[in-house]
Amino acid sequence: MKEKVNTITRRTFFQVAAVGAAGLSLTKAAEQAPADQPKRRIQQSFTWGTFIRKGVDPAAAIKEAAKTGYTSIEMGPQDYWQAIRDAGMSIAIFVGHKSLKDGLNDKKNHDRIEQELLASIDLAVKFGIPSLLCLSGYRNGKSDEEGLESTVACLKRVIKVAEDKKIALCLELLNSKVDHPDYQCDRTSWGVEVCKRVNSPAMKLLYDIYHMQIMEGDLIRTIRSNIQHFGHFHTAGNPGRNDLNETQEIFYPAVMRAIADAGYRGFAGHEFSPKGDPLEAMRKTFKLCDV
Repeated sequence: MKEKVNTITRRTFFQVAAVGAAGLSLTKAAEQAPADQPKRRIQQSFTWGTFIRKGVDPAAAIKEAAKTGYTSIEMGPQDYWQAIRDAGMSIAIFVGHKSLKDGLNDKKNHDRIEQELLASIDLAVKFGIPSLLCLSGYRNGKSDEEGLESTVACLKRVIKVAEDKKIALCLELLNSKVDHPDYQCDRTSWGVEVCKRVNSPAMKLLYDIYHMQIMEGDLIRTIRSNIQHFGHFHTAGNPGRNDLNETQEIFYPAVMRAIADAGYRGFAGHEFSPKGDPLEAMRKTFKLCDV
C-alpha cells in the first residue's frame, strides 16, 4: 500500500507542476479563448526552430500560436521568452545543459553539467518553465550499465535542488538507428531504469514519439505502461520527421488520446519540419492532436 501511494505521488507531482508553472500566462490564455472552446486535455507546444524559421515573422507566429490554442512555444531564443509569456503562453521546456554528444553518461562532464543544470534551474524558476531537457550523451564504447551508473550519479548531484524548486529534469529518448548514432538513451527501458535509480518525482523522461517509433514501435502500450515516468512528449511524422499527415505511419490522434487517457496533463511539443507553410502546419497539427 505504501508503494502505491508513492507511485501516485510520483505520477501526479509534476503533472500538476507542468500545468501550474506557467501561472498567470495560462490563465490569460483561458480568458482569451472563445467561450465555446473545449477544455484541452493536453497542453500543446511546438519547438521554435522548426516552425519559426527563415521567412516567418516571430511576432506573427507567436500571435497565431496563441490564437490557435497553443499554450507553449518551447526551446526558443531567450530574447523572445517574454513575448511568448505576454501572449498568454509559457515555455514548456528548454535544453538544460550541453551537449548531445558529451552528456550525462561520461564522468568527465559531470562538474560542467552540474553547474549548467543549476544555472538552468534558476532560469526556469524565473520564467515559470516547468522542465529542462537533459541528454545522456554518446556511448563511446560504454556498456549500458556503465552509462547508467554515470548518468544517475550526475543527475543525483542536482536532483534535490530540482525537486525543491519543482523543476522536472527530462532525459530525452532519441533514436540511434537513423538520426543520432551511438546515443545511449535510445530505449524506454534504459530511461526508465535511470528514473528508478534517481528515485525522485523531479526525474522524468522526454518521450519522443518519432524517435521511439523508429527504435521500438508499440507506442501506445509503452505509454500506458510507463506514463508515470514521462514528463514531456515530442512529435514528428515517421519516416521523414515531417508533418503529422497521411504520408507517415503514426496515427497521432490515437496516440494523443492514449496519453490523455493515461492521465497525463502536461505538454506535448511538435518538433518536426513542415514541408509547406509553417503557420498552416501549426494550425493543422493543433487540430489533429486536440483530443
